[in-house]
Amino acid sequence: MRPGPMPMLQLAALIYSLLPAKTQYDSCKSLVNTDDAGPSWEFYACQPRPMSMKQYLKVKVEPAGVTCGDPPERFCQLGNPYMCFSECDASNRDLAHPPKLMFDQEDNGPVTYWQSVTWGKYPEPLLANITLSWNKTIQLTENIIITFEAGRPTTMILEKSLNYGRTWQPYQYYAEDCMEAFRMEAKNVRDLSPMTALQIICTEDYSKWVGFENEKNLHFEVKERFAIFAGSLLQNMEALYKRMDINKGLRDFFTLTDLRIRLIKPATGGTFVQRKYLNKYFYAISNVEVTGRCKCNMHANSCHFKEGNLMCECEHNTTGQDCGKCRKNYKAKSWRPGSYSPYPMGTANSCVAASSAYGNCECYGHSNRCSYIDYLKIVTCVSCKHNTRGQHCQHCRLGYFRNTSAELDDENVCIECNCNQLGSKHDRCNETGHCECKDGAAGPKCEDCKPGYYWRQGCFPNICDNELLICQNGGACHQNQRCICPKGYIGVLCEGGKCDSEDGTCNAASTSALGLWTALVSALTLLLAALCA
Repeated sequence: MRPGPMPMLQLAALIYSLLPAKTQYDSCKSLVNTDDAGPSWEFYACQPRPMSMKQYLKVKVEPAGVTCGDPPERFCQLGNPYMCFSECDASNRDLAHPPKLMFDQEDNGPVTYWQSVTWGKYPEPLLANITLSWNKTIQLTENIIITFEAGRPTTMILEKSLNYGRTWQPYQYYAEDCMEAFRMEAKNVRDLSPMTALQIICTEDYSKWVGFENEKNLHFEVKERFAIFAGSLLQNMEALYKRMDINKGLRDFFTLTDLRIRLIKPATGGTFVQRKYLNKYFYAISNVEVTGRCKCNMHANSCHFKEGNLMCECEHNTTGQDCGKCRKNYKAKSWRPGSYSPYPMGTANSCVAASSAYGNCECYGHSNRCSYIDYLKIVTCVSCKHNTRGQHCQHCRLGYFRNTSAELDDENVCIECNCNQLGSKHDRCNETGHCECKDGAAGPKCEDCKPGYYWRQGCFPNICDNELLICQNGGACHQNQRCICPKGYIGVLCEGGKCDSEDGTCNAASTSALGLWTALVSALTLLLAALCA
């Protein structure tokens, strides 16, 4: 008999399983198995690929009238004030320089650019604010690059907003002289360390005049700040991701909803402003490159432009523009973002159905899979992570104990016992982290010795001290570990009697019984003395 058609869901699962292997954080799930109940998935943290964000933004230039062309105006070259062949006329498409030209695709054609009015009102400052808005939280993955066509500005501030432009904070200051412009010491990113990686700096690297044809680009260094944690070639991304997982400030530093370019003073050619030639001072920007990804809280691997807005394609039973909440009927536990750990797959922290058979399978974020054990009639978590175990991953594995300062859903909830192998009976500890010690050993990890014992690959009782027997017959105690006997005496405590042989040596076999008897008598004597006292 021919087999019936494969159910559509199972067919989709099979096709998905045959796709090329996923790269890091690109896939949200993988097929575990397929049975009569349908496919079973294992979920991972995921995020969209980086892309150029300039095609999705809205731009606003202030103040009104700062864009050239109304009325028409003629411009001169900064390097040669007698070459005044450029004209800006907003009513003429070929001569207009509107803001949208900062983000168009030139495709090897003529360079197009936005241009401001000239500095005709000097000494009043020539100020312009260019605001880029995405109406979506994005995360930077590459340097921000701004290309200027009339010299890079002498003074400028790059700002960002995390709340759609309601409040702003500085990202970086740029000046020909940082101390004069902002009362700040000049720095660059290579001066920073892991402790100061989020410091807001003023740099002079992009503001000094180097000639009209040279060095048009101004940077905000994202990858250089990544390199502080991941190495100069970004080869140790695991270290960066681990730091981002535990440091919300680091994650937020590269996250924004809006950018603002505050132009304060145009390029002056490295000289004082020449009042006779004020039409050579202006701003002109041909490109603003912003590369990043939609912030989806590691619950989506794609992001699409829908109805004028960027939207995450949410997985893990999450929803919202940023996948920032659980879907209806999937709120059996509180929403959590995905995690980069454990590297390299991460943890999905999926939302759980409140009404499903597995709805009671609370794993506290330590497992993404549950299984029904028929003969026990229970649902249990499968493959508990973070050194946890139990039906709900609520206990610690043997060799680990509960971190009482961490919540049950914290990935650091179980701490390794770290029992000293030589001093402890085994590698397990109690609920306070104390190990079970061998005789003579002491300390939480059994790494110390009790009084009357010394350490020698484990704890051994002292031989010669005030608590046990002292060396006899003139023997000298060496480091509370052994007796050094005078010539003619032997035994642990030099208790072997003096020999009558001519060479002064003794027969150990003949004196062993005597030594033992002497030791017992000495021990009884000390015990009686202690009782009488």
